[in-house]
Amino acid sequence: MAEADRNIVDRIKPMDGVSAKISQIAPPVPTEKKQRKLLFFSLPVLIALGSGAYWLLSGNTVSTDNAYVRQDIVSVSSDVIGKIVAVNVKENQQVKAGDVLFRIDDAPYRVALAQADSQVAQAQVAVKELQTDYAGTGVDIAKARSDIGFAQTDYDRQRALSQKGFTTKVRLDETKHALDLAKAQLQTALSDAAKSRSALATGAQVPGVNPRLAAALAQREKALLDLLRTVIRAPIAGRVSSTNRLQIGQMEVTGVPALALVANERSWVDANFKETDLDELQPGQPVKIKFDAYPDEKLKGHVESIGGGTGSQFSVLPAQNASGNWVKITQRVPIRIAIDQHSNRQLVAGLSAQVTVDVSK
Repeated sequence: MAEADRNIVDRIKPMDGVSAKISQIAPPVPTEKKQRKLLFFSLPVLIALGSGAYWLLSGNTVSTDNAYVRQDIVSVSSDVIGKIVAVNVKENQQVKAGDVLFRIDDAPYRVALAQADSQVAQAQVAVKELQTDYAGTGVDIAKARSDIGFAQTDYDRQRALSQKGFTTKVRLDETKHALDLAKAQLQTALSDAAKSRSALATGAQVPGVNPRLAAALAQREKALLDLLRTVIRAPIAGRVSSTNRLQIGQMEVTGVPALALVANERSWVDANFKETDLDELQPGQPVKIKFDAYPDEKLKGHVESIGGGTGSQFSVLPAQNASGNWVKITQRVPIRIAIDQHSNRQLVAGLSAQVTVDVSK
């Protein structure tokens, strides 16, 4: 062996000694069988710890993803019939309460108002005529009473003369007939006065106003109201929706919705919880709300109220469980969740949400 090779061998021998010492100090590497045994015992322990932690943490909350954003929606329709002559709003436009939405042709209603004014004038003239007639009955009554006095005096004179034999029975009968006729005329005048007075009566429902005049005034008020209703205004502030029927020239019919107003300034969440969760739910409990449309938007709220019936009870066709093939299904109860925070994103009616109720409070 060459000299150089001997030097290399001498250097390696001390390294072998160090390796032997290290092998004595380091723990032995577990075998594959030991690794399997360790995994077999540790996995159930980890599962048990995770289940216990989930049970402890989830026992104080109740959640559901069967929840949706709700907003007040007002269907706006016209109170009068007519053609649409102007449309002042567009789809999804934000409006304030009192803003003009659209207008209906008001020409027929202006004519109706003019006719009502004419009827009021006619009623006023009729009332004046009745007042004049009633005043005339007073003159007739005074004349009839004067005639009675004259006839009574003439009759008394003829009766006195008849007792002394200075007049005939025919003359006495004539004065008696004249007295009776004067009394009949007085009764007629009194009857006419009562009739005129009743025609001028105001009644308890419209004190101080003649009924005929009151009817004409009421008809005018209706005509004026119909004219004002040709301008349709927003009853609340909100966002305009469903404006497909708002076309100029379209005939608008009363009671048929022309558009909808969504009051997006006030929103809440209707969450449909399982009936098995009702035992833990109470009004006032805090709620965390998340929205599918806005994953980063998380709002706080509280349970406002619990529904008075399950969803199936308020459906158009309630389920009929009195059958032989009945299957029990867990019912859902609507819970109203009030939103306590202002959302940085626009909340749209119908958005899906997930709510978590803290039932520990």
